[in-house]
Amino acid sequence: MKLNLLDKIAKLVPSIKKPSTPLTFREKLKWTAIVLSIYFLMFSIPAFGVQKAVLNEPALQLVNIIFGARIGTLMTVGIGPIVLSSIVLQLLQGAGVINIDLNDQEQKGKFQSLQKFSAMIIAIIESIIFTTTGYMPVASASYFWIVVVQLAISAIIVIYLDETMVKYGITSGINLFIAGGVAYAIVAGTTSIILPEAAAAIAAGGSTAIPSAILAFGPLFFTALVMLVSIYAYDMKVELPLAFSQFRGVGGRLPIPFLYVSVLPVILATSFVVSATVWLSFLAGVTGGIAPLAHFLAFYQQAPTTTGATAPQLVGGIIYLISPDFPSPYGSQYGGVGGYQNYFSVLVSGTSPLYLPWGGLLEVPNYIHVIMYTVVLVILCIIFGKFWIEMTGQNPKSVSEQLQDVGWQIPGFRRDPRIIENILNKYIPTITTLGSIFVGLLAAVATITGAVGTGVGVLLTVGIMYMVYQQLEQQNMLEGYPALNRLLS
Repeated sequence: MKLNLLDKIAKLVPSIKKPSTPLTFREKLKWTAIVLSIYFLMFSIPAFGVQKAVLNEPALQLVNIIFGARIGTLMTVGIGPIVLSSIVLQLLQGAGVINIDLNDQEQKGKFQSLQKFSAMIIAIIESIIFTTTGYMPVASASYFWIVVVQLAISAIIVIYLDETMVKYGITSGINLFIAGGVAYAIVAGTTSIILPEAAAAIAAGGSTAIPSAILAFGPLFFTALVMLVSIYAYDMKVELPLAFSQFRGVGGRLPIPFLYVSVLPVILATSFVVSATVWLSFLAGVTGGIAPLAHFLAFYQQAPTTTGATAPQLVGGIIYLISPDFPSPYGSQYGGVGGYQNYFSVLVSGTSPLYLPWGGLLEVPNYIHVIMYTVVLVILCIIFGKFWIEMTGQNPKSVSEQLQDVGWQIPGFRRDPRIIENILNKYIPTITTLGSIFVGLLAAVATITGAVGTGVGVLLTVGIMYMVYQQLEQQNMLEGYPALNRLLS
């Protein structure tokens, strides 16, 4: 893509002005509170013209969490356009279709304008998709474009809230909205589903009352387990000794954490798959000669919602087999399969339809779904993890050049970036791969076990909190706030 076209796009797309002076921690907290308040306000206001019962649809929980959204409200589209735009542009950059030097601040600014512009286009398209495909049952046909406009404008507001957070807050808007949505899901799931189920099991009496009540807390147990395991993983790292070339005796260490790219591979991989399930919902009504191929990719069936209406639900096909779309372990009144025992029975002995263009419907065991989802998620995490370190300047070559520029070298070796690069090549690619495999497996296990807030959501929240803590610690912003320091620690 030519730079003069980027210039035209940059002029068309307004941007949030950077602060003229560095902000204090108190000012950043104030801006973060303002943005979060606007987010939760939009999160709570139902879109005009939409049947409100869709707000509590359990089947939509994963879409809500991955996109920092709440389908049925003004926050229906959420951060989906931002994430999808980032993925698409990075793929185009990697393929050479877009040739922009991200180390050049001017070109980087133009790239960000392009990303914002493409996110706006995607926001409009996704608003139409959500309204057209039945994800959001519209009260009547006359409300269709009113709903689309509401969702599109709200999604564009989210894009600018994210930019505001990047420039004025303590983390990005994407991080803030995902963490906020997961926190809401955990609290809501515990108070409105788990506790009532446990109370109902005890009230029913009998010999199974206590075991059933304990099993009701299974999703919450796996939520806590994922948090503890991921926190432990964040503390694992390899440290390489460094020496300052200009002053003898001055040294340091280069930490290479086990989760070198944090949970970004999971964000990108899951967003990619979930976006595919949303976009391919157009295939639900396909008929004619291409119908068999469409059903092979994604097989949708009309299913009743809590509104009493019907909407297309992904129940089979290739996309379903690689999606994190598993039944809820909660009781049937919450859209689940009636408890943990029934849930695992469904995973082991249940089946899902796969439409074969040459042979009709084939029932595939659900354990195949479990295996395929896990394997594909791990593979995508590895791909996106390696891609991310190349795109963000965290690869061995970029890191070695950064160390060279500030005067660091590896003790016992000549001060040559090629030597440092060779040493880093022994660690960074391997750690990136292992870390990506780990977060992929942990997210898959947590999702399969039905953790509250979904496994991906919990993993992302822990990673986000850890990144925020690191950023604040590096900027020495926690010294005057001991209570906040203890909370984040």
